[in-house]
Amino acid sequence: MRLIFMGTPQFAVPTLDALLSSPHEIVAVFTQPDKPSGRGEKLSAPPVKEIAQKHRIQVFQPEKLRTERPRFDSLSPDALVVVAYGKILPSWLFEMPRYGATNLHASLLPKYRGAAPINWAVANGENVTGVTTMRIEAGLDTGAIFLQEQISIGFLDTASEIHDRLAFLGSRLLLRTLDLLERDAVTPLPQDPSQASYAPMLKKADGELNWDQPATEIYNRVRAFNPWPGTYTYLNGAVLKIWKAFPIEMSISHHVTGVLTHAGASGAIVTCRIGSLRLEEVQLENHRRIFATDFLHGIRLSQHQSMVLGR
Repeated sequence: MRLIFMGTPQFAVPTLDALLSSPHEIVAVFTQPDKPSGRGEKLSAPPVKEIAQKHRIQVFQPEKLRTERPRFDSLSPDALVVVAYGKILPSWLFEMPRYGATNLHASLLPKYRGAAPINWAVANGENVTGVTTMRIEAGLDTGAIFLQEQISIGFLDTASEIHDRLAFLGSRLLLRTLDLLERDAVTPLPQDPSQASYAPMLKKADGELNWDQPATEIYNRVRAFNPWPGTYTYLNGAVLKIWKAFPIEMSISHHVTGVLTHAGASGAIVTCRIGSLRLEEVQLENHRRIFATDFLHGIRLSQHQSMVLGR
């Protein structure tokens, strides 16, 4: 097939790599415009653009797609492949190619439609997730399903680890889907809207920890939201970022949530509504990331002493 590939972040790279090694021809890549990043606000190219340029594929980065119809018509694609492109496609675009537009989504649709399915699956303590290939239609991730493949989420797995596993798994699933489409050997199945759930784009506020939740739920957010937006609390008005932590069952003499205690050999322990959270790696505002035991020494919190975290 003659393909147009539309994708932007690292999640889309394994699929682009797989297509480049397949018999299919990628006639163009569409990706988001370069964006400023880092302290110097230097323009940074999306990962997909870097791979496409390495293989000398023409790259387009329009701010808006609605004016791009003549370009798409001139490219005469048999199909569109869309992986985390980052914008809603106009209806004329996914209706134009012979084989339509196929999207790779990082969840078991109809669960976790939206921008951040991996993060919210981990944050919500799901035991399984997966990837779905689907036909693109006007709604948000509502199109009929071609194929799905499932993986388990372990209690120690982070969103970053699940991201990498799903990116690889999805690249294989997408190739299988294109093969079946080309042979007219797959029947898309409509989604059941009553089973739908949503995974909205992450915001900085999603990372603020609520110590009135059970320790396991807080732990799920720690492993789901690092590196972005990060999970954090406050210590005397300064942001305290929690990089690594683990839930434990531990009896503390008080029952107030959000109390940090230097619990001797057990380390830095924070009380939660149910259970406690042992901090392992933290970063105080304007300081570097360090082990929680070193942090306790730095703030001069002696053994069995406590202080309150939060606003």
